Amino acid sequence: MDHGGRTAHLYDLGMNPRRLIQIGLGYLTLSNLQLGLWALLAPRSFYDGFPGLGRGWISVDGPYNEHLIRDFGALNLSLAVVFISAIVSMNATVIRTSCAAALVWGIPHFVYHFVNTDGLTTGDVVASLGGLAFFAVIPVAVLLWANRLDDGDVSTQPLPA
Repeated sequence: MDHGGRTAHLYDLGMNPRRLIQIGLGYLTLSNLQLGLWALLAPRSFYDGFPGLGRGWISVDGPYNEHLIRDFGALNLSLAVVFISAIVSMNATVIRTSCAAALVWGIPHFVYHFVNTDGLTTGDVVASLGGLAFFAVIPVAVLLWANRLDDGDVSTQPLPA
């Protein structure tokens, strides 16, 4: 199919920019909900057991601090609310703002863990940094897709030429 010079296979799968934005924001929402709920509702378990499967990435980085872990959980839940708002509204300004919030949080978080790898195995470092990098790449991709659309409600706009 001809889609005005755009990659046809993505459109054949229903992957227009709006759908890609929704998928990216959905990933960010689910990630933040999972982290936020676990840290807020079971802070000691989160500290001892994150990311799961017998690994303990947080406990190697200093003593347990319930306040700090619960704040981390609340921060992630608040980001999830912002992403949900972007998905529901499909408003370009809200989408861009949600991605900016993700990057303001995600880039310093990545840099900290890139510089501070003591106590983790090489495999844990690779997995940790890969996940944190993904959390920065997704908002950048969503921003690029959102910038292809006009300002305002992107849910009903025609696809850009």
